[in-house]
Amino acid sequence: MKKNIAIVAGGDSSEYVISLNSAEQIAKWIDKEKYNVYTVLAKGTEWIVKNDMVCDLILNKDDFSFSLNNQKTTFDCALITIHGTPGEDGKMQGYFDTLHIPYTTSNVLASAITFNKVFSKNYLKPFDIPLARFITLKKGDPIDAEQIIEITGLPCFVKPNCGGSSFGVTKVKEKEKLFEAIEFAYKEDNEVIIEEFLEGTELTCGLVKTKDKTIVFPPTEIVSKNEFFDYEAKYTKGMSEEITPARISKEMTTEIQHLSSQVYDIFQLNGIVRIDYILSRNKLYFMEVNTAPGMSAASIVPQQVAAMGLNMKDIFNLVIEDAFYRHNHK
Repeated sequence: MKKNIAIVAGGDSSEYVISLNSAEQIAKWIDKEKYNVYTVLAKGTEWIVKNDMVCDLILNKDDFSFSLNNQKTTFDCALITIHGTPGEDGKMQGYFDTLHIPYTTSNVLASAITFNKVFSKNYLKPFDIPLARFITLKKGDPIDAEQIIEITGLPCFVKPNCGGSSFGVTKVKEKEKLFEAIEFAYKEDNEVIIEEFLEGTELTCGLVKTKDKTIVFPPTEIVSKNEFFDYEAKYTKGMSEEITPARISKEMTTEIQHLSSQVYDIFQLNGIVRIDYILSRNKLYFMEVNTAPGMSAASIVPQQVAAMGLNMKDIFNLVIEDAFYRHNHK
């Protein structure tokens, strides 16, 4: 009997639309011979179910089910593709843990730590992984521009501490622009992180590990036509070049893949993950972990999988089966 898979998409962040694009593509990749595929759109307290056969049915959040013609349907596994809250910060994972439903991403703790840029950087400090210098502020804290610049220098990046897709991010070149950039970041989160600007090459590496397989994809080099890889560069055709495999040496390729595998294990991650770096002064600086990376047709991980000669259908088969395995061996 086919298992029912729920692609959980939407969420409560600015990345809502991007999540829907990912879900639409994932639905095409999942093996329909093995699974019945549904999409659950979750926004706030309104959760609806849809697929080719059903459309806009209310989901019962008490047990993650829906009813059609007095027949109840439950789900065997949740494939979480919400970028941002509540799918990438551990909240959705906690919900599924409570209901004892397997899911395809990292657990509550790993999701919460990696979603918080400050927590993730502090967590990595004992492992001697190079990090950009940074300082954090919470909404309401006094802003001392001199002190900030003493730590980060100029230019620097101002970012929401918890967020993605470069929403609320500003590259600041002048002290006078710092206040405006911080207020802009506060629109996305109540805490901001201000990082030194590292001159170098932006690289990102995807990977997935299961109980008996480790697949580290070839890294991608990102060349933005804007000042940095902002929202426009990420999602507007022609505004960035994503080169896979990256134009780096074999030694550096091996190093970024090894480091990505190490970071995956340090945080005890699960599922498909993408880790971002800056290669500066011949040193790899860790930037952040994406535990629910974009999965639209143009997204980076599918490009990396294709460059490796693999296909997304097989990758998602692996991830779903591993979710069942982990659930059954807790």
